[in-house]
Amino acid sequence: MLYRDRTDAGKRLASQLQAYAHCPDRIVVALPRGGVPVAAEVARALHAPLDVLV
Repeated sequence: MLYRDRTDAGKRLASQLQAYAHCPDRIVVALPRGGVPVAAEVARALHAPLDVLV
């Protein structure tokens, strides 16, 4: 599967993770160097907190 950019990849991933949107203890953890834009879109779509693992 090809993506336009990391933001597009994050939006597509988020659509696949919607089942977790109502979990009370959800959190999105991003890895630096490319993972943050993907994770940001997932966190935004799931209304979840975002953290970066360094």
